[in-house]
Amino acid sequence: MTPDTSHFQVRLALCEADRLAAERLRYRVFVEELGGDGPLVDHAGRFERDEFDPVDDHLILVDTTRDAAALDHVVGVYRLLRSDRAAAFGRFYCDSEYDLGPLRATGRRLLELGRSCVDARYRGGTAMFLLWNALAEYVLEHGVEVLFGVASFHGTDVEALKLPLSWLHHHHLAPEALRVRALPAHYQRMDLIPAAALDRRAAMVAMPALIKAYLRLGGFVGDGAYIDLAFNTTDVCLLMDTAAMSERHKGFYTRKHETRS
Repeated sequence: MTPDTSHFQVRLALCEADRLAAERLRYRVFVEELGGDGPLVDHAGRFERDEFDPVDDHLILVDTTRDAAALDHVVGVYRLLRSDRAAAFGRFYCDSEYDLGPLRATGRRLLELGRSCVDARYRGGTAMFLLWNALAEYVLEHGVEVLFGVASFHGTDVEALKLPLSWLHHHHLAPEALRVRALPAHYQRMDLIPAAALDRRAAMVAMPALIKAYLRLGGFVGDGAYIDLAFNTTDVCLLMDTAAMSERHKGFYTRKHETRS
């Protein structure tokens, strides 16, 4: 059966209410669900926010059956920061976790992805698919050449994460020209298990769904994980070169874009 998506809209945030609803969703996921925190988090109002929110584009998934006046209408979100805006602002979010020198040195058009989350009631359905389709259109519209951003494992117990981290290091390490490195103060090496001792199936089971989605599209990871104590996560930097994207996915996205042009 084809799922009914007629009550969904995917678009950039158009107004303050859209952005606040996105921050409210992020609070439910990153603070209430995952135990994160930050200096600009509004616990009284239940908004997860930081200094990048006024600068970034917010790609939102809206359920039109929910109450926008109560800031309840946003059920999925992606935060997007293009390299031209980052240059004007002074930095990317990832600059606080990774040395992005190799990316900047390419001179290519970059897009940082962040704060991706979906309301718990909408996971496992079409929500992420709809967001990814809209993201692909955004990438094509702005001529983005490299996408990147941190993706997180819940918790900071590296021993519990050594299998998926090792798999990423041995099988999906970024080419040297794109290989960003976690900053020394929080750097965690990922080659914790020898390649020959790894079990692919077990590694994939332990891998968050978002990371697996990037890998299916040909994504890579940077050198080292970043231990984020404030957010109670172990982060990896995911990168995707749109020129190297799998032809099957790139063809789908390109055809979709051309039919809308």
